[in-house]
Amino acid sequence: MYDVARPAAGNPLEETGQMPALFTGDRPSESQHRRPVPRSGPDYPAIQASREFVSLRRRFRAFVFPMSLAFFAWYMTYVLLAAYAHDFMSTKVFGQVNVGILLGLGQFASTALVTWLYLRYARRQVDPRVAELRARAGLPEGTRR
Repeated sequence: MYDVARPAAGNPLEETGQMPALFTGDRPSESQHRRPVPRSGPDYPAIQASREFVSLRRRFRAFVFPMSLAFFAWYMTYVLLAAYAHDFMSTKVFGQVNVGILLGLGQFASTALVTWLYLRYARRQVDPRVAELRARAGLPEGTRR
């Protein structure tokens, strides 16, 4: 087993416990300056500023924000009814099944519905435009930044 109390040989600074000063206030010599490496590949800031990308973001937000707000409102309605409308939520619909159970199951069903609607919307409206932007930028189909 490695002995943590005894440092490994090879680096005299580790053996003495002294570390070199990282920030001494001295300016680096000219040979230590590095030149910026020219970027290769897509110009992401230009892509982000393009009209097509702005349109893509607008399409995405046009679906996601209203759907998120609607789902949140539906969820909060369920929570508030469960907290404050006990008589309504305990109303029997058939057998031992009451309104609260049906609305709770409706939460699961609505989650699946929202997911399906988003996948359908993305497949038809968003994904083709993303593929166009990637092709224009010269990126392979499955590439991510």
